[in-house]
Amino acid sequence: MAVGKSAIGQQLAAHLGVPFIDTDIVIVENHGTIADIFAGRGEHAFREIEARTVASAVEDSAGSGAVISLGGGAVLDSGTQQLLERCTVVYLEGDAPTVADRIARNTGRPLLAGDAMERWEALFATRRPVYERLADITLDVRQGSVTEICLRLEDKLRNFAALKQEVEQ
Repeated sequence: MAVGKSAIGQQLAAHLGVPFIDTDIVIVENHGTIADIFAGRGEHAFREIEARTVASAVEDSAGSGAVISLGGGAVLDSGTQQLLERCTVVYLEGDAPTVADRIARNTGRPLLAGDAMERWEALFATRRPVYERLADITLDVRQGSVTEICLRLEDKLRNFAALKQEVEQ
């Protein structure tokens, strides 16, 4: 949450020449703002919409490839976790100092109402083990520009693909 998934994902997709899909943007386009969904229908309804959106993005890009950015809580859904087994999953690893400015600028995150940093730290403590377990690649995003981080990610992706191909042969 707030580690730069959208900015890094957009740049990576452009470099790779594949589509970029931000599931949060797809949700907003089809269902209204995330804050409004939370307020009007609750987190459970949002998570159902999110799981269907992620499933559609993964299915639509199967075979052709895409960079898909998921909301920070999307991976908590067991069905989403199963879908991600077929994907190369990248965990963009940040920490509280890395995300503090972004969180302060974006007050539209329903799960961060109140003391945003305290809520972020609690959510991160719960989600981090899931991120780490699902990740094929972990990339530290605490330092560097979006371009520098994207280039490091491209290198890691190439190395991962080569290793995966070697194992499959």
